[in-house]
Amino acid sequence: MKKIFWTLLLLLCSLTSFSQSYFEDGLSSDWHKGRRAELRKLMPANSVAVFFNNPVKNRTNDVDYVYHPNTDFFYLTGFREPNAVLVIFSEGREVNGKMSDELIFLQNRDPRAEMWNGKRLGVEGMMSELGFDEAMLNSEFGAKSGINLQDFDKILTFSLSEEIEGSSTNAPLIQMVEEFKTATAYPEKLNEVTAQIYKMIQNSDLESSDQVVQMLKRYERQYPEMMEDPLISSFMNAESPEKRMVVKDGIPEHKVDITSLSSMMASLREIKTPEEITLLKKAVKISAVGQIEVMKAAKVGMTEREIQGVHEFIYKRYGAEELGYPSIVGAGNNGCILHYIENDKRDLTDRLLLMDLGAEWRGYTADVTRTIPINGKFNEEEKAIYELVYQAQEAGISISKPGTTFQEIDEAGRKIINDGLVKLGIVKAGESHMYFPHGTSHHIGLDVHDRGTREPLREGMIFTIEPGIYIPEGSNCDKKWWGIGVRIEDDILITKDGAINLSGDAPRSVAAIEEMMKLPSVLEDWVLPEID
Repeated sequence: MKKIFWTLLLLLCSLTSFSQSYFEDGLSSDWHKGRRAELRKLMPANSVAVFFNNPVKNRTNDVDYVYHPNTDFFYLTGFREPNAVLVIFSEGREVNGKMSDELIFLQNRDPRAEMWNGKRLGVEGMMSELGFDEAMLNSEFGAKSGINLQDFDKILTFSLSEEIEGSSTNAPLIQMVEEFKTATAYPEKLNEVTAQIYKMIQNSDLESSDQVVQMLKRYERQYPEMMEDPLISSFMNAESPEKRMVVKDGIPEHKVDITSLSSMMASLREIKTPEEITLLKKAVKISAVGQIEVMKAAKVGMTEREIQGVHEFIYKRYGAEELGYPSIVGAGNNGCILHYIENDKRDLTDRLLLMDLGAEWRGYTADVTRTIPINGKFNEEEKAIYELVYQAQEAGISISKPGTTFQEIDEAGRKIINDGLVKLGIVKAGESHMYFPHGTSHHIGLDVHDRGTREPLREGMIFTIEPGIYIPEGSNCDKKWWGIGVRIEDDILITKDGAINLSGDAPRSVAAIEEMMKLPSVLEDWVLPEID
């Protein structure tokens, strides 16, 4: 009996950190409702879209990570609680005697749980605060809801192949996923890669099948396990286009579609509405102020983690609820590690400091990078590399306007960097190298690498331009270049007239950075007691 008591107490006291149910000063319920209406326009006739919110993730023992909702789910609802499912119908239909084109399932109000983890919205709150006409408890998902998923020609969702962490907190979500799989006869081995390849095969014909096989061979290098699928391996190993068509005809038709919803959401989310632009501008402004204040505060002898703390303190000071992604603060050779997040180097000396951070404001994240000399002055080699990256970024920004492609932006900057590295004697003309190993641009929004297509730029897109040069220790060049890592990243808004650099407040040029680093910091007089 004593063991049962302590087990129950542990469950009640477990630190499951739920965020507030919705942002009272964020996007309006009408805005989210409008997004659902836009999605409905993209859905095929007699279809249903089913979105499961993210599970809770465990950090250690009885402590969970702070909850972050699935960004598609948040985009369409504004709701930030776990154990929820959104169902959208392409056309209105009768559900339990009422006409509706959408339905949301959520966890119930629970005074005991709310005492520990915060207020839940509940069914009535969902309808009054977030504008849903129909809401039900998650315990009613499935047969009790009055929805027969087999009545639809297409069932749109995302891959459900990833296992959900088993816990009492996630139990309702696990139950709903299992009921969904049963109701839809969800194929046991269906995953996103397999589904995408099936679609490529189904769209092939006699003339294009050779090209599809070549594409699949490139896929195989990244996903070798795909060859375990007998249909995929048979298609790729078929002796003729005619025999490939026989394999194609053998791919089973299924109502469950786990690929189309991604492209639909990408087309919606890549163009930011005025309301989203307002939130992103705030996130970017806060992040730029963080870079400015660190330029003033940075001194020889500080630590990477101390620099990280200054940025994140400023985010919190302005009321940003979270970081958009783990902070990257890399000094010297650590700056050559693209996603370096340990930030544990101490006693920074006279090398460069690369800082890639972004505040999250009401769900929307910035992505701003600056590289500075910790001692306030670029040396000759650092300046030469920095100027190349700066010129590459300037070239990309200068051509950013409606109709420009991401590829054109990348090529403009890459040419400057490649030619510059040759002039500096770091590489030979035409030589392949890994000193600029990543792409130049990605969309930002609810995700730091936000949903979007690679179509030409359009008004309302917000994306990064982030060229870089990284010369790690041991590189095949003069040692004087070793340990220099430079990235400059800004967040660019496309307007009908061109581009606006939303993060332009943070100095980018060598001269502007060195001037900013001469200014006094508000933190200079902040002295903490020594701790042994």
